[in-house]
Amino acid sequence: MKNSEWNGKTVALIGAGVSNMPLIAFFAERGAAVAVRERKDRGKMGEKAEMIERFGARLITGEGYLSDLREDVIVRSPGIRPDIPEFAAAVAAGSVLTSEMELFLSHAPCRVYAVTGSDGKSTTTTILSKLLAVPATGRAYLGGNIGRPLCHLYPEMTADDRAAVELSSFQLMTIDSPFEAAVVTNVTPNHLNWHVDMDEYIAAKERILRRAKRAVLNAKNDVTRGMGERCSCPVTWFSRDPIEDGVMRDGDDAIYIDGGRIVRRAKGGRPSVVMDLSDILLPGLHNAENYMAAIAAAGGCADADSIRRIAREFPGVEHRLEFVREKDGVRYYNGSIDSSPTRTDAALSALISTAPERRIVLIAGGYDKNIPFSPLAGSILSRGEVKAVVLTGATAEKILDALRAHPLFSERTESGSLTVLREPDFDEAVRAARDAASPGDTVILSPACASFDRFENFEERGRRFKETVRGF
Repeated sequence: MKNSEWNGKTVALIGAGVSNMPLIAFFAERGAAVAVRERKDRGKMGEKAEMIERFGARLITGEGYLSDLREDVIVRSPGIRPDIPEFAAAVAAGSVLTSEMELFLSHAPCRVYAVTGSDGKSTTTTILSKLLAVPATGRAYLGGNIGRPLCHLYPEMTADDRAAVELSSFQLMTIDSPFEAAVVTNVTPNHLNWHVDMDEYIAAKERILRRAKRAVLNAKNDVTRGMGERCSCPVTWFSRDPIEDGVMRDGDDAIYIDGGRIVRRAKGGRPSVVMDLSDILLPGLHNAENYMAAIAAAGGCADADSIRRIAREFPGVEHRLEFVREKDGVRYYNGSIDSSPTRTDAALSALISTAPERRIVLIAGGYDKNIPFSPLAGSILSRGEVKAVVLTGATAEKILDALRAHPLFSERTESGSLTVLREPDFDEAVRAARDAASPGDTVILSPACASFDRFENFEERGRRFKETVRGF
């Protein structure tokens, strides 16, 4: 991407979110006329509006933010569907529709390792970036849907560098790029308020494999197993259970847990030990799966000693089972990143496996993505360790309905072993969870839902939770 490529061009950045903001200066410095189109009214943008205009960009806000859309290049925010009428009309008139990640992937000189999935993306991508940083040559970058845009950094990258990128289904809808390795951690119902249906969601995830040199797939997930059967490149299967030769095709290999150790072997070969599960600081088998996926994707970038060192030292991603504090004998954990029932299930499993004596108060609920909550009800009601649930946000009633429909609901609530509370206000929900807890208990925010009913993103929700808890 040469600087002259943008000189004299008009560029529209659709949305003033994390991925687009660094592009304002990037394009302006290269001679482009930049317009930022944001649905929010200017008054709700705060200082961000003034910052945009200081860079010399034109700011178009409010309901008509997509009116007269005719810039040469249109960079959409990932959360906006690529097939809306305004984009279609602009493309028909000659505009080029792209995204921050597409621009990066089209021009990055370095090797790119990509991660997607319904759960575990952020942790897996972060671990992968640490493994890619082990070689003495080149640098390792971390970015993408994890909240770190990379396009504006490509000029400093070289062929010796490596980038670990997290990709959402929103981003993958229009991405067709080669990857050194592509990981799909799992696929379960998610974002069905945005995607037309589950088939579209799965198809978006599978696009990551189109031009991958290697695929890393979850052998225990029905959807990813199907992807592997259709995949044209070699597959490394990962699993919390041993994998037999029959699962693998010629050229495939596997990484799995056997006897308290993570081992790896090729089809027809003997297993070699990668590390002990006890080497992993992060609790829960789901984090062991994250490590297996990252190790497989990194290939030979990291030696065994470096892998074990990283596993023993890495404390985890912010907002994922993040310990906040212990107050009056109650431990508080921030799992704001848990935006699906399967993530909440994994969080509960991890807490119970590491401290089975502690009872749990769960805070759940948030933005409605039109996904079923019956799995969440099963996760809660089948675990006697969960003593109370505080429901909040737009999905509180739907989660309560799922709980009531479960056969264990009456038994648990009538015996007094489970208390279900509803508190619409988020701050009051956190305080209600505190009041429901006793010394020796654990309170966790693990919403099983996105945050957009009240917060800008899950990070803002997690910070609000931590601020409230630290104020007790």
